[in-house]
Amino acid sequence: MADREKRGEGPARLRAKAPAGLAAARRKGARPDSLLRWTAPTLTVLFVLVAWQVACTFEVVPSFLLPSPLDVASTLVNDAPLLASHALVTLGEALVGLACGVAAGFLLAMAMDRFAVVDKALSPLVTISQTIPTVAIAPLLVLWLGYGMLPKVLLVALTTFFPITVSLASGFRSVDPDVIDLMRTMNASWWQMFRFAKLPAAADSFFAGLRISATYAVVGAVVAEWLGGFEGLGVYMTRVRKSYRYDQMFAVIFIISALSLLLMGAVRVLERACMPWKRVEKHEKPHSF
Repeated sequence: MADREKRGEGPARLRAKAPAGLAAARRKGARPDSLLRWTAPTLTVLFVLVAWQVACTFEVVPSFLLPSPLDVASTLVNDAPLLASHALVTLGEALVGLACGVAAGFLLAMAMDRFAVVDKALSPLVTISQTIPTVAIAPLLVLWLGYGMLPKVLLVALTTFFPITVSLASGFRSVDPDVIDLMRTMNASWWQMFRFAKLPAAADSFFAGLRISATYAVVGAVVAEWLGGFEGLGVYMTRVRKSYRYDQMFAVIFIISALSLLLMGAVRVLERACMPWKRVEKHEKPHSF
């Protein structure tokens, strides 16, 4: 210690050095976790694909029942323009329906939070609406509204508004009551309490519900197309199913999964942009050594 003080490295300077060394150690400790987070699912998917290909190569399952991954990949390449055109139609329906569902769920959650009578009157109906199967609603919407885009968008909106409504209503109720009491003593209006207290408190719940709704959106659009329409992945899947082209059906399933993951990734990017404090909390969280 005396030698360090002679070289000008007193206690203050040593304390200044400590955070840098601690941060470096944390970064070193975080690398294996980050690497494992990516390698573990990648290796699992590769194992499943290899096992699938081996089963098809040795005809453990007949090829007319289960196409191999190479056949599916070949279909994705050969039919890429046609699949892309149908995928764009489905993605457009999913995005418009998701936007309508989010808007409806947000307004409904606001009304339920603002007026207790609305909460008591609509909460059971919101829950009951999710007990009705989608495949039972879709034919009725097609019958009432035709084979255009409107019934698909409406079905996606009906499918996606429930997670938004429930997550937001729960988030609004999770705000600290002491914060609300403090704002009331400062003569804050309902809108000010909603904007500065309840809305930030519900942000986490909102994005959790939005991730769920994003996955429902593509599936809802495909189901609506499946039961009636002129274009889209659901229509394409119906056509190839009748001709027993299972390689094309698996290609559509792959595209549906990819679109759902794409929407979930977009939601995560939006979440990081709207909630920058979460990045700070993540970096400040202590790591174990």
